[in-house]
Amino acid sequence: MELIEVTTSALAKDFIFVNVTINKDNLNYIRPLDKDINDVFDKEKNNAFQFGEAVRWILKDNNGNAIGRIAAFVNSKYKNKGDDVPVGGFGFFDCINDQKAADLLFDTAKNWLLQKEVQAMDGPINFGERNRWWGLLVEGFHEPLYAMNFNAPYYQKLFETYGFQVFYNQICWLLNVPKKGGQLAPRLYAAHRKFSSNPDFKTSTVSKNNLQKFAKDFCTIYNKAWAGHDGNKEMNESDALKTFKKMKAVMDENCIFFTYHKNEPVSFFISLPDLNQIFKFLNGEFNWWAKLKFLFYKKFIGCTRLVGIIYGVTPEFQGSGVDYFMLAEAEKVIIAKTKYTEFEMQWQGDFNPKMLNISKNLGATQSRRLITYRYLFDRTKEFVRHPLLN
Repeated sequence: MELIEVTTSALAKDFIFVNVTINKDNLNYIRPLDKDINDVFDKEKNNAFQFGEAVRWILKDNNGNAIGRIAAFVNSKYKNKGDDVPVGGFGFFDCINDQKAADLLFDTAKNWLLQKEVQAMDGPINFGERNRWWGLLVEGFHEPLYAMNFNAPYYQKLFETYGFQVFYNQICWLLNVPKKGGQLAPRLYAAHRKFSSNPDFKTSTVSKNNLQKFAKDFCTIYNKAWAGHDGNKEMNESDALKTFKKMKAVMDENCIFFTYHKNEPVSFFISLPDLNQIFKFLNGEFNWWAKLKFLFYKKFIGCTRLVGIIYGVTPEFQGSGVDYFMLAEAEKVIIAKTKYTEFEMQWQGDFNPKMLNISKNLGATQSRRLITYRYLFDRTKEFVRHPLLN
């Protein structure tokens, strides 16, 4: 077997095609957009390069056939609650069902990370945001959501035989969108009655014509609710506005909600159409012709699945039920003004029981499970799972 570091644009294409080749016989596989993968490793497009570095390899057999790939990265901003050693990461792992090949890939990532003076590696994770390319799929091998890892079931054995341990589980949840309201848990409607009768509280959907306001409101809530959790940094209004502008072309105004108390933002809930329902027709391309195809499929086929991206409540209103008020309002709007039939929530860590309980209280059922694994380089050190969030 031969390991080849990705150092040219030609090898970068080969790196992408390893994933395509290994999944070619899986009917549920949806090829990611090439640009989405390439952007992760582009210093001009991925801000993570300000805080770290990344490297990629391809593995070929003795006949020159590509049989695996892996990327490794260090990021000084990557931290999890309770970490007592520096931790690196790896991702974009693909391999044929061969433990020796997998071990060689894992060893390659480990040895590179050892040179970077880290003492453990987590994976498969992304070199960047946690809502993309994060975790190994172990349950729910149906069509993946946009920017979600997808792999064959045998990968779990490759990881665990090598010695990886479960750092945390990542749970996804599914709700069928009813044709009429009233199908959520009763406590949501009780909260709705409580807050809807109080004029100090109101909800609002987003407006594409006023993205600056909603980006500012998002920033306020996010920085109170999420900044500081597992290395999440504070977001400034400029970055928030850039994010909203990126979402503008695909966002559905009826599927992004904010709650206000005396006109101050206190909670948000952002969901987007699952673009993979369209991207599966593009075969990884997003050139001018693919963009025309995208617009055609978006208009005449559309998306039936809605994906919950992020959810936040300011600390002073956590546990108050204001988020249930928002979700009950969201149900009314989505049923009345959209044609979605499914709603799936992006992964929630098993270290976050509050979020898991909210999903259960919605009446959702588990749709997928992914795992973020950890491997301690010192094999005598006690392994500790990700601690629970308060």
